[in-house]
Amino acid sequence: MQRFKDKFALITGGTNGMGYATAQQFINESGKVIITGRSAETVNKAVEQLGENAFGMVSNASSMQDIMLLQDQVKQYTSHIDLLFANAGYGKFAPVEFADEAHFDELFNLLVKGTFFTVQQIVPLMKKGSTIVLNTSVVTEMNIQNFSIYSSAKSAVRSFIKTFAAEFTTKGIRVNGISPGYIKTNGFNNTGLNPEQIEEAIQSIIPTIPFKRFGEPAEIANAVLFLASQEASYIHGTELTVDAGISII
Repeated sequence: MQRFKDKFALITGGTNGMGYATAQQFINESGKVIITGRSAETVNKAVEQLGENAFGMVSNASSMQDIMLLQDQVKQYTSHIDLLFANAGYGKFAPVEFADEAHFDELFNLLVKGTFFTVQQIVPLMKKGSTIVLNTSVVTEMNIQNFSIYSSAKSAVRSFIKTFAAEFTTKGIRVNGISPGYIKTNGFNNTGLNPEQIEEAIQSIIPTIPFKRFGEPAEIANAVLFLASQEASYIHGTELTVDAGISII
């Protein structure tokens, strides 16, 4: 398929997991991709693996200084962006009584402020027919202990889908969101759990998932690229849930 021939995507947090899988599939469909990551090592490794149609930038989505450089950095590779996948993020979890201000600020700076100002900086490079996809989460639909800060931050991102869509309609830019369930990524790495605890947590979660497995990053990529494609040309201001039905049981 060549759905994205002559198209350029910017994918934040594109060095692994869902972002990397989306970059890989976008390139497979004849597009070019700029990915961001927090370290030169991970960015360079991902770009090397993705091939000649991939470009990388070191940029931390929780750093306003980095975000304010995004537009000029992107212009080094292209004058326009056809798809912005605001994907950068991770979770940290704690009971209400043990959460502190640093935990709160870390997640809101990354997920809420980072998403908002990334969109603000890249929209000037987007023209009619371009698309924005925000990465939310099924936790906004579920009651999960220790997730109060992460869930509230993702709920704010979810609200951006509607408000951005309303504002960017006149620009001809479609805005939608993707709401992943449990996906095979390194998302547990920032939780403070050791490898044994992570594996124990995963094994305890699997039986609660209707399909009895974690989703593959490629399954999220397929959904993101559907929303970015002409097949979704009449979809605007919508959140697409990809979670094997866990949020409705």
